[in-house]
Amino acid sequence: MTKTETTVVLGGNGKTGRRVAERLRALGRPVRAVSRSSETPFDWSDAATWGPALEGADSLYITYYPDLAVPGAADHVRAVTELATRKGTRRLVLLAGRGEPQVHPAEEAVRSAGVDFTILECSFFAQNFSEGVLTPMDGVVAFPGGAVREPFIDCNDIADVAVAALTDPRHAGKTYELTGPEAITFESAVAAMSDVVGPLRYVPVSFEDYAGMLEGQLPPAQIEFFVELFRFLLDGHNAHATDGVEQAIGRPATSFADWAKRALGGAR
Repeated sequence: MTKTETTVVLGGNGKTGRRVAERLRALGRPVRAVSRSSETPFDWSDAATWGPALEGADSLYITYYPDLAVPGAADHVRAVTELATRKGTRRLVLLAGRGEPQVHPAEEAVRSAGVDFTILECSFFAQNFSEGVLTPMDGVVAFPGGAVREPFIDCNDIADVAVAALTDPRHAGKTYELTGPEAITFESAVAAMSDVVGPLRYVPVSFEDYAGMLEGQLPPAQIEFFVELFRFLLDGHNAHATDGVEQAIGRPATSFADWAKRALGGAR
């Protein structure tokens, strides 16, 4: 990959896309970070935006909104990757979920595109506790995680692996399962945050109660989708860590406690 080659980042203002774009710019790489609100917009639900956003993309970082597991996502990913490769894109990196057969059709769309690809299958983001659905409200994190363990991953680790995959051909054809270094309960994660920012409390709720909490925040169909997805993901089948980050970039993944200290240390 030469310095003149351009990377287009789909979801350029998202948790991983923003970090990928920042790292590529720091390396002096040309980047176009696109989203529904960018100067050159990209909207998965509006095919008219795809062509202009993909123009000149030598490599493409793909994140899907609202989630890669939604019905129809694979069709969109296939159409975008086919369009991108026709326009000259020669490297694809896809952000996917870990332990989710629901995302395999979208993964296959990328694998069958006929160009270099890397798949990043990721566990729950640590940043969901600071930028997403697990952000504390009035000192409480209410979520249907029960006592299940999850190896939360720092989005900075994902971004580091993604940038390596976008800039180094050694990662072509690889699928990395990316997690944090240990699986911990949601209660333990909130306790680690409490050590940094002060008292917080984890309250396990039922999936039905969680659906009620989301009313008015999301359309009913999205609420049903996410509740059923969490019901599947939180059954314990992902309650173990991997060394995917170290496989990819030669260093261990960031622990949740270290993430909390770094990300939340100024929050007192």
